Amino acid sequence: MYSEVVMDHFKNPRNVGEMKDADGVGEVGNPVCGDMMNIYIKVKDDRIEDIKFLTFGCGAAIAVSSMLTEMAKGKTIEDARKITNKSVAEALEGLPKNKLHCSNLGADALQLAIKDYEDKKAGKVKSPPKAEDKHEHTKGDTCRCPYCDTDLGEAMEFCSNCGKDLGKEIFK
Repeated sequence: MYSEVVMDHFKNPRNVGEMKDADGVGEVGNPVCGDMMNIYIKVKDDRIEDIKFLTFGCGAAIAVSSMLTEMAKGKTIEDARKITNKSVAEALEGLPKNKLHCSNLGADALQLAIKDYEDKKAGKVKSPPKAEDKHEHTKGDTCRCPYCDTDLGEAMEFCSNCGKDLGKEIFK
């Protein structure tokens, strides 16, 4: 049973959307349940000026993303770092035990977005994965997603399980 707060954030999610000019991006997923979260932050004067999310998953995952963005918006980076899976679950007035992993995803995505922002600020640049590293036939002749290890059909552009962009190069 979900709390009224969870249902409100699920039915009326706040801060939904992609941020093309984000200062930091955090992306997490759980291949077991299929939840995928992207958190985007815009930082000004060491404060999260704007935050958005794109989540593909269950109602709890969407509610967690929405609540997380509300909790982080306007906070300093230092204060946003203190947001935990427990504090998100508490703000939602609890989650069923089998959905607590969703709050972990949300807190993890925020921490990754903050790390991405700090890395960019320090001049560290993420190198994109090499195409040849993305695809292996580790289990016979079946194509598998390099992100979640799901069986793939030939020439798929996106994984049907985790939603990651596979690109045509993995089938070369």
